[in-house]
Amino acid sequence: MFRTPQLHLAVALESAGWHPAAWREPQARDADPLSARHWVEQVREAERGLLDFVTIEDRRRLHSGTATTPGPAPRARGRLDAIMIAARVAPHTEGVGIVAAAGTTLTEPFLLSTQIATLDFVSRGRAGWLAQVPTSPRDAAYVGPRSVPAGDARFDEPAEHIDVVRGLWDSWEDDAEIRDAVTHRFFDRGRVHHIDHEGRHFAITGPSITPRPPQGQPVIAVRGGSGPAAALASSQADVIIAAPKGLALDRIHAALAAAGREPADVRVLADVVAFLDRDRSAATERKDRLDGLEDTRDRSDAAVYTGTALELADQVMAWHELGYSGVALRPGAVPHDLQAITRGLVPELVRRGVFRRRYEADTLRGLLGLARPENRFGSGERVAVRDAAR
Repeated sequence: MFRTPQLHLAVALESAGWHPAAWREPQARDADPLSARHWVEQVREAERGLLDFVTIEDRRRLHSGTATTPGPAPRARGRLDAIMIAARVAPHTEGVGIVAAAGTTLTEPFLLSTQIATLDFVSRGRAGWLAQVPTSPRDAAYVGPRSVPAGDARFDEPAEHIDVVRGLWDSWEDDAEIRDAVTHRFFDRGRVHHIDHEGRHFAITGPSITPRPPQGQPVIAVRGGSGPAAALASSQADVIIAAPKGLALDRIHAALAAAGREPADVRVLADVVAFLDRDRSAATERKDRLDGLEDTRDRSDAAVYTGTALELADQVMAWHELGYSGVALRPGAVPHDLQAITRGLVPELVRRGVFRRRYEADTLRGLLGLARPENRFGSGERVAVRDAAR
């Protein structure tokens, strides 16, 4: 069973935490998820813990309990855009990767490719994209005018979407930008390419308006451990995030083989919601209390862990031995559970010799041990830019 020598850790940041009632915790009442400071503080805390990356979550519709719903709203009613948050916090960090979530079906690939490429420049090579597949046809009604297919068909378009985004990232070769003031040339026309994509869902000529990102290809993460979600993740993702349940890892490895990829090509992280406290009973009591608030119990697909940081370290190492590259933790409530991860779990893993003591790479790909991809057009293939790009 393949596993990376070094354990990888990430945290998924979601407003006041992953439990729907986390915003009602005493520690969360002074926080403002609609402020830049709130997000900068969370990402800096993750960086203090030397984590590989954070994901900044996003949705294209309101949580349940909107302004038209009678009674108290179980979740915060508003949110900021994930990519905009990522661009804001990136200059305030130096080592941690910043992975912004954005949907595929409801976001055009040309726009998304330039946004994530820009984030990679802003973060100096630490950017990533968490590619989200809409969960319901109703999602489209919030933004219009496109539709979201039902069932397994909703995974067809995202695969093409991701391929188009990757093509646009490659449309500029690494040495295309020359800035030659003497010859009045900003870029070499022979090194900027049209992708000329003609697919079932998209027809895009390109090239991108943004030069090739510092990482060549920013890291793409996808959640999915079974069925069409696993097939999408295994064919397209650099990082697969999946709940460590049953035969999930076996299914992922089978899907990788079907896609012609090796386990070493990706990092597979166990997807876990974490409620951590001084002892198991205290953690359980806190989660039960949150579950009892207006019936807002957590319903994510991730595994749920309740206990101490020391006990979680044992479990993380067990998952790693099974073949997971590491863990993507969703703090149940912030700042409590995030700090328990960075100040409790991480030091214990460092003490056991399975986690880093300092950042040893400048890019997110470097942190994850992933190679910088070659440009699909290659240095020997020169295609002149058409008049539209002049």
